[in-house]
Amino acid sequence: MESRRLPRFKHVSTVRAIKITDRDRIILQLVYRHRLLRSSHIVDLVGGSSQPILRRLQLLYHHGLLERPRAQLDYYHLPGSRHIVYGLGKKGGALLRCEGLVRSVRFDWGEKNRKIGRIFLEHALLVSDVMVRVELACRKTERVRFIPQDEIALPDTIAGGCSPFRWKVSVAAHTKLGVVPDQAFALDITRADGDVTRAFFFLEADRGTMPVIRKGLSQTSMHRKFLAYEATWSQAIHRKRFGFHRFRVLSVTKSAERRNSLVEACSRLRSGHGLFLFTDIGTLKAHGNILTMPWNTGRQGEQNRLLD
Repeated sequence: MESRRLPRFKHVSTVRAIKITDRDRIILQLVYRHRLLRSSHIVDLVGGSSQPILRRLQLLYHHGLLERPRAQLDYYHLPGSRHIVYGLGKKGGALLRCEGLVRSVRFDWGEKNRKIGRIFLEHALLVSDVMVRVELACRKTERVRFIPQDEIALPDTIAGGCSPFRWKVSVAAHTKLGVVPDQAFALDITRADGDVTRAFFFLEADRGTMPVIRKGLSQTSMHRKFLAYEATWSQAIHRKRFGFHRFRVLSVTKSAERRNSLVEACSRLRSGHGLFLFTDIGTLKAHGNILTMPWNTGRQGEQNRLLD
């Protein structure tokens, strides 16, 4: 079959012609939204039989609508099966832009997605792992609607910016910290009485490469991130900038030991401990439903759920 003869990480011009379908547009939009997705993510999000979707992904790649970052070559010598990772290609971005399916796509995205490094790839995939779980859980949960970052309505003063979810906050005299969540999303939760509550979340995907605590604030650390979010809350920046009534910060990390270290660091904050929820990838996979599983809060020994 064609799929067995074609190279994995080199475009070829001998593939059959392609006519863009509505499902192709959905795939391109999903990859645009998440930046990087495994083929298994795409199959789960699109639904249906996996083999036709995998063959279609192959065709979209060889026609330049999708890219396969070469950094994933590092994993193919390891045992076990590997799902190919996809990013948006130059032609895919041009199609979405021309058809008005996205707000904006940088012209160099295809080249950037092809050449990203292993560290960025692993971090982006952890973000995607979490966000795909959230979206799929919402589809299976009555009265909960998932709202991705690019569909969150923002004030006109920032809605047109390139990175609206990027801000600075004062944490001490003459000290300002930048805040850039790995992802933002919202959930519309319909209560039993019919009222709809919108909950906002910022995601931090922690692979354990950043120190938990440092002596000062001049260098990056997870504790510094927590301080910046705490200040965002206490200074009501979320209300002034985004119009959010409240928000929570989700931290997903690599192990239970690392999770416990993050909780301990968060417990040192003077206030705002309830803003933070923590889990690790192993616990997340074991439970299955990210919406109903218990998360650790920033208070030692306390747990909560996303829908609480």
